[in-house]
Amino acid sequence: MDIQERVAKLRKLMTEHGLAAYIIPSSDSHLSEYVADHFKSRQWISGFTGSAGTVVITLKDAGLWTDGRYYIQAERQLRNSGIRLFKAADPQVPSYTEWLKENLPEGSTLGLDGHVFSAKQLRDMEKEWAGRITIKFDQDLVGQLWQERPPIPAADIFVHDVSYAGRSRVEKLNELRQQMKGKGANVHVLTALDDIAWLLNIRGADVPNNPVTIAHVLVTEDACTLCIDPGKVPAPVKAELERDGIQIKDYAAVAGLLQGLGGDDAVLIDPESVNAFLDHAIHPQTKKIEGANPTAMLKAVKNEIELDNLKTSNIHDGVAMVRFIKWLKTTLGKEEITELSAEDTLETLRRANKECVGLSFDTIAGYKDHAAMMHYKATPESAYTLAAEGFLLVDSGGQYFGGTTDITRTIVLGPLTEEEKRDFTLVLKGHIALATVKFLYGATGSNLDVLARQPIWKYGMDYKCGTGHGVGMFLNVHEGPQRLSQTPNTVKLEAGMILTNEPGIYKEGKHGIRTENMMVVRKAEETEFGQFMGFEAVTYCPIDLGGVDQSLLTEEEQTWLDDYNKMVYTTLEPYLDAEEKAWLAQECGR
Repeated sequence: MDIQERVAKLRKLMTEHGLAAYIIPSSDSHLSEYVADHFKSRQWISGFTGSAGTVVITLKDAGLWTDGRYYIQAERQLRNSGIRLFKAADPQVPSYTEWLKENLPEGSTLGLDGHVFSAKQLRDMEKEWAGRITIKFDQDLVGQLWQERPPIPAADIFVHDVSYAGRSRVEKLNELRQQMKGKGANVHVLTALDDIAWLLNIRGADVPNNPVTIAHVLVTEDACTLCIDPGKVPAPVKAELERDGIQIKDYAAVAGLLQGLGGDDAVLIDPESVNAFLDHAIHPQTKKIEGANPTAMLKAVKNEIELDNLKTSNIHDGVAMVRFIKWLKTTLGKEEITELSAEDTLETLRRANKECVGLSFDTIAGYKDHAAMMHYKATPESAYTLAAEGFLLVDSGGQYFGGTTDITRTIVLGPLTEEEKRDFTLVLKGHIALATVKFLYGATGSNLDVLARQPIWKYGMDYKCGTGHGVGMFLNVHEGPQRLSQTPNTVKLEAGMILTNEPGIYKEGKHGIRTENMMVVRKAEETEFGQFMGFEAVTYCPIDLGGVDQSLLTEEEQTWLDDYNKMVYTTLEPYLDAEEKAWLAQECGR
């Protein structure tokens, strides 16, 4: 079926169920950002392959709401589908809930699958549409239409050793129980896959590029139950988990456990991460205590063993990146290189390290105007052949036992225009402004985001995304609750948190430029005015000096650039051969 045929069949089903509209989000039953193929219902119905977006189908109209990262991509992929693009980040564009309220007749019934909407999303819609639109949240209509749907993945889990994790699962469970007690809860249901993996020191392979396993966890004062497909738990792992007091039950058992809670129980749930189906499964007499999962903050603040392992993983990654850029610059013009062959070469170089498990996300290798699409993915049909001019933007990362990496470099392949060189330097200035800031403890990412934008705003430009995000520890490449964004965020930046620093400039039809490092939040000096904080870069790869217009840099910015590239050389030099060292010294301006 093509997209139009799929939408037509969905409308027929909607009519049979008495539905005036149907909503299809991007998430799975755990509200994950990145999902297994089985859960890509929104992609199946629309053809849009981005990681974020919501499709709304009515009997006469259809729309996709997505953010600024995907505008260019969505416009292309929705062409001739009959589905309109709603640019959700633009202030004049209504949200899909507002649009439905305006466009559906009063008394309409709307359908959705409550397994892939959070409890909060459903409650908010019920409140917004009260007396006007009725919601049926037991409607998996796409599941009825999707023939040859990929199965739910069932990869074996494995133990993430405490030598990498820094703390045992017993220690983590004890700390979680203390936090539950402090909130007045004796039960906690945990459904976020990365939180579960972190808490129990287990990893899996159920979601591409994310070493997590599809499961639920129920923690009480004296027990912990892992609800998972038992076939995914090898005998030695099961024995270790049971030795630490972890009971293993079938994946679907979680609903019954919640239904079995009593009136004396108080369950802690995060309504933004628990799906609406499980929220409604909780026994009605059970008290609900709502708030963020304590594991989110515990996981975000890395211990020193984790930070040491993360640095080592970034060194491994830096070596792969240096070898890749050297190969790229010395091979270009001697043999054909495409965006796809560049991706493949970088992945091969990463996987050559025995600590590397795979990629942390699909590599973005965008040449010239392709790089203006922030989440561009090359295909055999779309891939450009590289030439000795302009930029190649490479946004990539690896999954190592010791940590997750995320790095972007905009690589100069040949002569640049004045505009390209200016934009490269403005992005660098924004990066340096954030990298060098000293701030008073208590600041949040939304307080600091403007620093990276100011040099770019000065020239009347902006980037339609955040400036940085947290990164997991051999987990998801995007990890909260901290972030660097204009979107208000109340999470204080704590010592030990990881953030990326990735301002950019993206011009449709021209170029995309981004410079991204990972940083650790560190304590600086404490004075009578309070505790000051700063950032330590833990990404080791040179910034391409060929893109820099030095006339736009201040003396302090030039010093930072020289010092950073010098640090990269000093850190990576012991791992390189003589030819690689000589090449890197030249790239670092030594």
